[in-house]
Formats: sequence, C-alpha cells, structure tokens
Amino acid sequence: MCHHCIIENVKSGMLSRRDFFRGTAAASMAAIAVSTAPTPLFAQAAAPRKAEDLTHEIWETFPTYFGGQQLFIEQKFSHAKDTFNLNEWRISEHTGTHIDAPLHFTADGKSVAELPVEDLVAPLVVIDIRAKSAENPDSQLTPEDIKAWTDANGDLPEGAVVAMLSGWGAHVATDKFRNVGDDGKSLHFPGFHVDAVKLLLEGSTKAIAVDTLSLDFGASPDFIVHNTWLPAGRYGIEAVANLDKLPANGATIVVGAPKIKNATGGPARVFAFI
Repeated sequence: MCHHCIIENVKSGMLSRRDFFRGTAAASMAAIAVSTAPTPLFAQAAAPRKAEDLTHEIWETFPTYFGGQQLFIEQKFSHAKDTFNLNEWRISEHTGTHIDAPLHFTADGKSVAELPVEDLVAPLVVIDIRAKSAENPDSQLTPEDIKAWTDANGDLPEGAVVAMLSGWGAHVATDKFRNVGDDGKSLHFPGFHVDAVKLLLEGSTKAIAVDTLSLDFGASPDFIVHNTWLPAGRYGIEAVANLDKLPANGATIVVGAPKIKNATGGPARVFAFI
C-alpha cells in the first residue's frame, strides 16, 4: 500500500472514531438530561384561571388537637395612641392551617425552614372520601381510595401533594371539628391510613394534606401515619380549607411555609391555582 493510501486510511479511521464518540457523548448527555430533568411544579400547561385560598383564618380559640388555646395576641401599640398598630403573638407551631415538617416526628429531620422551595409548589391531587366520612367519623383514606382516584384520573402526577377531602373543614367553628367521644378524651375525625402512605412513599409524592386536625385519624392510638410519613423526609399539611372548591386533578398547590430555624412546623398560607 502506498504512503498516501496509508495516511488516508488513518485519517478516515480517526474521523469515524471521532464521530462515534461524539454520538455516544450526545446520547449519554441526552440520557442524563432525561434522568435529571426536574419534576414539573405546575399542573397547568397554560396560565391558571384563578386562585383558591386553602387557609383557615386563625383566631385565638381556633380548635386545636389537644384542646387548649394555642394563639395569644397582645397589642403593644395602637393607632389611636401611637399612630400605628402592632401586636405581639405567642403561638404554637401546629395551629390553624399548618405544616408538619419531618423534624416534628424525628430527632434530626428537616425543619420547616429546610424544606426545599421546589417542594412547596406542586400538582395537587384531591381524593374525596366525604361519603364514608359522613357515615363514620373514624374513616381513613385507604389504598382503595387512591386506586379509585387513579382509575378515574390516571396516574398520580409526579411530585404531587395528595390531599384528603373528608368534608371536615365545614365543622371548623364547631365542637365537631375535634369531635370528642363520650369518654371525654378520644377524638373522632378522618385521616390517612398507614397503608395509603406506604403506597405513596413508593412514588414521588411530596406531601400529604388533610382538612382535619391530624394526618392520622382522630382515634389513632400511636400516630402511625406521622411516624411513617415524616421520618421518610416528606411533609404534611393539616387543617386545609376549601378542598371542596377544587377539581380532583389539575390544580397547583402553593404552600407558604414559615422560614423559622429549627421549627417543627408552622402556620402557613396555602393556596391553589386552578
């Protein structure tokens, strides 16, 4: 083979290998791009039509899990005397519409301030269990309820917040919100079943939400849902309002978490885009 032919063969081989590695690198980058693509935050492809407030107004005797007052307000300055108004609050982290951070049921989980901001915006799934809650206040959202939702709406969205609609928000200004039993101690309101949260932990659900005082149903003896969900690094939202005004699928929830260092939770302004 002539000297010129050898040179041309080497050049051709080098170009072929270069093209091969370029193609391999491009394919690898494409695979990485797909695998690391961020979860969509918004359920809507187009601009939402309106926003719905999912937050109860808190007053000083807002019903609480343990029954005692958890919000105290003292006026420090008044407009009449000082030309401006200013109040000082003393409030429990778990009052009104509020967040349960992983730290609430772990020794060293994320505080509410450490929740990633991208976890506070998500597609919202509303699972309606009002029919069985009306018959039995100790009802729980089960895997069967999740299956009924997916049968009707398709797979759960990636990175969703899954909310239980029990209808209990209608009782927030009455004694039925806590619904103390005849023994004077036990509470009776709906919540998530532990098997349902175990199922959700298999996927990418960011948070669970309830329109009651607790992620667990009121009569729970051991807070098993809290002890299963929060230590997994996920968070919860309790006492959510107006879930009945939202579609089962297609809304986007925004959770205004208080950024307080080492807080185990905190009252939040929660709303949804529809």
